[in-house]
Amino acid sequence: MEYVTLDKIIEDLNLEIIHKADNIENIRVVASEINRPGLPLTGYYDMFAYERLQIIGNAEWHYCNNLTDEVRYKRFEKIFSYPFPAIIFARQLPVFEEALTLAKIYDRTILRTDISTTKFVNRVINYLDYVLAPEMTIHGVLVEVYGMGVLLAGDSGVGKSETALELIKRGHRLIADDVVEIKRVEEGLRGEAPDVIRHFMEIRGIGILDIERLYGVGAVKNSEFIDLVVEFEFWDESKEYDRTGLDEDYIELLGVKVPKLVIPVRPGRNLAMIIEVAARNARQKKLGYNAAVELNEKIKEQAKIRKGKMML
Repeated sequence: MEYVTLDKIIEDLNLEIIHKADNIENIRVVASEINRPGLPLTGYYDMFAYERLQIIGNAEWHYCNNLTDEVRYKRFEKIFSYPFPAIIFARQLPVFEEALTLAKIYDRTILRTDISTTKFVNRVINYLDYVLAPEMTIHGVLVEVYGMGVLLAGDSGVGKSETALELIKRGHRLIADDVVEIKRVEEGLRGEAPDVIRHFMEIRGIGILDIERLYGVGAVKNSEFIDLVVEFEFWDESKEYDRTGLDEDYIELLGVKVPKLVIPVRPGRNLAMIIEVAARNARQKKLGYNAAVELNEKIKEQAKIRKGKMML
């Protein structure tokens, strides 16, 4: 998302409204950083990051409390003249009368929380980092297999949901079916289902299934990082499929490269078992072991030995 509105921030972070601006639903926050206006409160306004949420913590509050009423009013008046999204008092600190008066004059929003300043700052930054992260929506199924987030992709009817259902029966977990929302965060790509279809799955011939009710809470998960993309495609006899695994293939999602496998589908193939093996193999590669490379090295070594014997 390019922005998040102030009214959504208030709802998601459960903030107390002291004074609400008239256009609160149209106020946009576009930066994931916050600002503690210590220097502006001392009278230094150069480089004032007014476009960010302003946090008043213990230090700022006690500094202002030691100012005279006249000086405090002038400092707040200068700050409130800037179009900041909102000013938030942490620790359930009392709101100065000067701030409340100026909020009404300049139509600014004042909020409050009972959380300590440091914890609240961390919470706000983490929240904004997530909601403002680059995102995309993709057609597919996301499952957690042996702790690995596996995104199943492919044409409709190729068997993605049926394979995911078999994996759930084997003890793995569903994150999203049909529509996967992906966000790029610092740790990688996080996938989840839209709220309205979370934990639901569509199986042709049966209809809609509530996986949480059918298999229990242990069969579902709200989100997972995407570690592997598996693309199903109908078996093409004229196509040469990878049989060694030496050539690594990747897909780029939101600027992040993710390992990708193409699995041909035809009657008789146990796709759920193949996905389990693919997840285990991908985990081994992450830990530094590649079976294909290991076998290739052994073959090369054997070839060297044979060549040496022939020369003798």
